[in-house]
Amino acid sequence: MLKLPRVSGDQHVAAFKRAGWKVNHVEGSHYILIKEGSDVHLSIPVHKGKDLGIGLLKKLISKAGLTNEEYIAIFYKNYSCRSLELKSD
Repeated sequence: MLKLPRVSGDQHVAAFKRAGWKVNHVEGSHYILIKEGSDVHLSIPVHKGKDLGIGLLKKLISKAGLTNEEYIAIFYKNYSCRSLELKSD
């Protein structure tokens, strides 16, 4: 099984957007995402040249109501969870 992607915040913002989240506004270097029908908001730091910490990513995924496997599938968009598992072997 693949690990969660270690990339910059802007790539994670794009993945959450594919999952139905929308950028509400930007506060400094933090993108604030919202989803219609949800009281939850996600705050994702986007710092040039820095990867988003894995602990924060796990909290964001959980807060968004996703599993790690669902997020990995969304992040890599063109693949199903099953094909990702096959590629990591």
